[in-house]
Amino acid sequence: MKVLTQFSLFLAGKPGMLASMCRELGKAKINIEALTMMDAQEHGVLRLIASDSDKARPVLRNLNIPMAETEVLTVPMSNRPGAVADVLEKLSSHHVHISYVYCTTGVRGGKSVGVFKVGDIKKAMKVIDAKRNTNRDMKIKLRRPQAARH
Repeated sequence: MKVLTQFSLFLAGKPGMLASMCRELGKAKINIEALTMMDAQEHGVLRLIASDSDKARPVLRNLNIPMAETEVLTVPMSNRPGAVADVLEKLSSHHVHISYVYCTTGVRGGKSVGVFKVGDIKKAMKVIDAKRNTNRDMKIKLRRPQAARH
């Protein structure tokens, strides 16, 4: 689990804007680790996490596209049906406000990564960590005792 910088870019609804932005990051050898695009009437809102936010920031600023930065919580999860629901239910049961979420797939080890914009990152981290510890403890308790060897 990590807190990372997410860039939100407000792209004009013109062909080639998204491709141009992605090309510039590619030229600078900056990998896009997560990306989502939402359409609005006058512009699209592109949210992305780059492999190196300090390196990406000047590249994105040089494009003269309106941009904002925010901290998001990234959570590694099993790449299986219901994994994101498990995290969302845990957060909501502890009254952590969730503004939005998007996920990646194909991360090493068959995992996916959920990107969560939450109202209280520290509280969300504690809630998710508590969930993981509970699951780990339950697995230990559910193990059958080994038969005694003679």
